[in-house]
Amino acid sequence: MGDERPHYYGKHGTPQKYDPTFKGPIYNRGCTDIICCVFLLLAIVGYVAVGIIAWTHGDPRKVIYPTDSRGEFCGQKGTKNENKPYLFYFNIVKCASPLVLLEFQCPTPQICVEKCPDRYLTYLNARSSRDFEYYKQFCVPGFKNNKGVAEVLQDGDCPAVLIPSKPLARRCFPAIHAYKGVLMVGNETTYEDGHGSRKNITDLVEGAKKANGVLEARQLAMRIFEDYTVSWYWIIIGLVIAMAMSLLFIILLRFLAGIMVWVMIIMVILVLGYGIFHCYMEYSRLRGEAGSDVSLVDLGFQTDFRVYLHLRQTWLAFMIILSILEVIIILLLIFLRKRILIAIALIKEASRAVGYVMCSLLYPLVTFFLLCLCIAYWASTAVFLSTSNEAVYKIFDDSPCPFTAKTCNPETFPSSNESRQCPNARCQFAFYGGESGYHRALLGLQIFNAFMFFWLANFVLALGQVTLAGAFASYYWALRKPDDLPAFPLFSAFGRALRYHTGSLAFGALILAIVQIIRVILEYLDQRLKAAENKFAKCLMTCLKCCFWCLEKFIKFLNRNAYIMIAIYGTNFCTSARNAFFLLMRNIIRVAVLDKVTDFLFLLGKLLIVGILAFFFFTHRIRIVQDTAPPLNYYWVPILTVIVGSYLIAHGFFSVYGMCVDTLFLCFLEDLERNDGSAERPYFMSSTLKKLLNKTNKKAAES
Repeated sequence: MGDERPHYYGKHGTPQKYDPTFKGPIYNRGCTDIICCVFLLLAIVGYVAVGIIAWTHGDPRKVIYPTDSRGEFCGQKGTKNENKPYLFYFNIVKCASPLVLLEFQCPTPQICVEKCPDRYLTYLNARSSRDFEYYKQFCVPGFKNNKGVAEVLQDGDCPAVLIPSKPLARRCFPAIHAYKGVLMVGNETTYEDGHGSRKNITDLVEGAKKANGVLEARQLAMRIFEDYTVSWYWIIIGLVIAMAMSLLFIILLRFLAGIMVWVMIIMVILVLGYGIFHCYMEYSRLRGEAGSDVSLVDLGFQTDFRVYLHLRQTWLAFMIILSILEVIIILLLIFLRKRILIAIALIKEASRAVGYVMCSLLYPLVTFFLLCLCIAYWASTAVFLSTSNEAVYKIFDDSPCPFTAKTCNPETFPSSNESRQCPNARCQFAFYGGESGYHRALLGLQIFNAFMFFWLANFVLALGQVTLAGAFASYYWALRKPDDLPAFPLFSAFGRALRYHTGSLAFGALILAIVQIIRVILEYLDQRLKAAENKFAKCLMTCLKCCFWCLEKFIKFLNRNAYIMIAIYGTNFCTSARNAFFLLMRNIIRVAVLDKVTDFLFLLGKLLIVGILAFFFFTHRIRIVQDTAPPLNYYWVPILTVIVGSYLIAHGFFSVYGMCVDTLFLCFLEDLERNDGSAERPYFMSSTLKKLLNKTNKKAAES
């Protein structure tokens, strides 16, 4: 067949030479990057130590239960507040924003109560009425009615006023938009209690208005939660169907790769076309309806997303987006039609490889399990670290006091000098913190926790990539397929990866983890700088975020190909990365076109699998299940859940195919450099890939 190797090597390294002893992944190999392996083991030991320290000092109850002014938990079983799950604030005006309420730092007395107040009452009126027994449950525990009104309010024994409230995150928030039970917002808003008393509460409204956004979010969250409680089993059914569809799709690719790819392309085009048609019909139907011509900008944000579906502009936007996607996909198919034929041949070969190593389809479950362990350990450690602070008490006083905001001891404060100089001051719980060396190191421990999560998660992904690459490389370099294929290639590749290349995997994962933790820090700084007006700082931050995003993508691409070389040759990470990069650069045309076309086809397959059944089911468009589909507040809640879950499931199956294609492609390029197709130096590629090679060379000759 002659020498058909590419002639555009340039300065990108030296091509591989013919080696008659090379028969695929090298079995006689040694350990690589041992230092990185040692560093990883030491880091894991340190990570375990951090977890033990966090679990020793942390208390997740601080996240689950709100805390009153004495630092006691509300609603915790086995305590005197067991039947008092809600936290009540004496004066909501002192809380400047919703975040203050959520962070336990509102400078007003706070007590645990059985339920939030449901009526408007003042202490002055309730004291001389039958409502006083109801009112006393919102006073401090042990309150006795043996003081005057002014003294009670001055000592903070009881709130001056009760207003109707609703629980949010186990805290009583004022209800804002009602009358006689819910607050009315206005400059001269007044309430009337059962005895005809009226009181101006403009200041109260101004303080409560800042919590309005949180209350609306609560309403949205409750509706979403209701949708999940009604539709959760249908969501599980949808995810199971998505898994079955993904598995069926993979099996069909094994035998009907060419037909399946073209069916997939046509189906995606038809689905997008139907979406455009449906949006146009809805847009036409709403013509002339009252209120349908309101713009999205004028409407603003609404928690009830069904409102948007009654606007023509919404369906017009959907139609434009789907039309753009349709045009882009059609143009790509037109310009890449010849390359798609070649990519189909590559997918056919990958289908054969997956068919001979069927257990590779189950390996994503191993990766998923290990990632779940990493996530669970990181999340639990983060929670325990964030709750390992001590209760900090501070002095609060409505009148001027030189000791305001200073720390205090609630047990000794009544007899302290501060109490004598500021008789109206109170020593109450402020927040969780501390001044010890451990507490000062908490931020660093959280950063280390996040860094180790990235490192271990990337290591798990790297282990999966090397394992799959080793198994599929064994298939490619078998001269007589499948007779020369070793027994249990997936398990052999997994054992080689752990035994010899833990250090190399840790090295690649470490580089990626460093970039990712830098991106997290940049995101944190960007959030802190949003309130600043420094345009240069914002521009610099945007540039840095963009650069590190690009760097992360490049490192992921380089690591993926480096792991393939590690699986084949057993070299260290740097050598493998260099050889893989030079090999790809020597064949940049094939890399830029062939390999990426297969990625595009796999993306179409994922898009085809997700969301179609969910949309038709939850919008009651299938007559068979029309009576069984649950009524929902927002039908997009289960749809979005099924779409995201189905995409992740499909991605797990297609990731095996993607790794197979990348491995075969890299082996294919190596085969071209090592061999020439003659009897003395035969190609290891199958007849399908030989046809792919002939088509590529013919195309190059024509151009």
